[in-house]
Amino acid sequence: MLANYLIGLREGLEAALVVSILIAYVSKIGRRDVLARLWVGVGLAVLVALTLGAVLTFGAYGLSFEAQEAIGGSLSIIATGFVTWMVFWMLRTSQNLKGALQSDVDKALIGAGWGLVLVAFLAVGREGIETALFIWAAAQATGETTLPLLGALLGILTAVVLGYLISKGLVRINLSAFFAWSGAALIVVAAGVLSYGVHDLQEAGILPGLKSLAFDVSGVIPPDSWLGTFLKGTVNFSPATTWLELGAWLAYFVPTMFLFLRAVRRGRQQKAAPAVAPAPAVASAS
Repeated sequence: MLANYLIGLREGLEAALVVSILIAYVSKIGRRDVLARLWVGVGLAVLVALTLGAVLTFGAYGLSFEAQEAIGGSLSIIATGFVTWMVFWMLRTSQNLKGALQSDVDKALIGAGWGLVLVAFLAVGREGIETALFIWAAAQATGETTLPLLGALLGILTAVVLGYLISKGLVRINLSAFFAWSGAALIVVAAGVLSYGVHDLQEAGILPGLKSLAFDVSGVIPPDSWLGTFLKGTVNFSPATTWLELGAWLAYFVPTMFLFLRAVRRGRQQKAAPAVAPAPAVASAS
């Protein structure tokens, strides 16, 4: 539930900030007449995300066990790719998100301004699709449905409230620090989702090594104990892990976290670097 709350909070806050920036900008330039079209784009994006979630949740019924595991494993790997791209993209663009959106709005407002529907749909829809896919993958990994959905919903509601307070100037958040810390946490969660996706493909018979265990600590951490449930719900830890699952976890986590932390450090160094004043011109004596 905690991991899904984090996903809902992060993705929801991104979407809330995007909507707040779009509304503030079109209001500032005197185009409040297109606000309804903006909300049409947001509504369509939410509808697409909900539809995707419903299809993922109920579409696998009636399939064989192997087919369900194959689909679940494949989508878990895809979800890991999506969330990894999102983490690095937001880290790179968080400093200039406002400028990028305003440029898109300027282009979309040419003519009747119906292009703003597309801008809002794409900006919010990306977050919604990523959220639906990753929450579904996390729910598959934990074997629960209610708690992951509840955690994600609470995270999204928190994000909406924070987005509103930020847009009104009532709350200030260091967004760079927030996306850095939450990005590092999501990489840990994504590594667990990837590992479980590999396990699903092993269950489906697509990948080998299902019975080749790297370790089995089920006697120390029973899967149905409070600790086992907590670790499963937060980082998708499995007490019985195969060598292929462990290899996939390490192959993803180590380089991804290294690159992420390096990008965070570079961003902080660039932000802290003082501007170098140009040297004064020296007049030449004739």
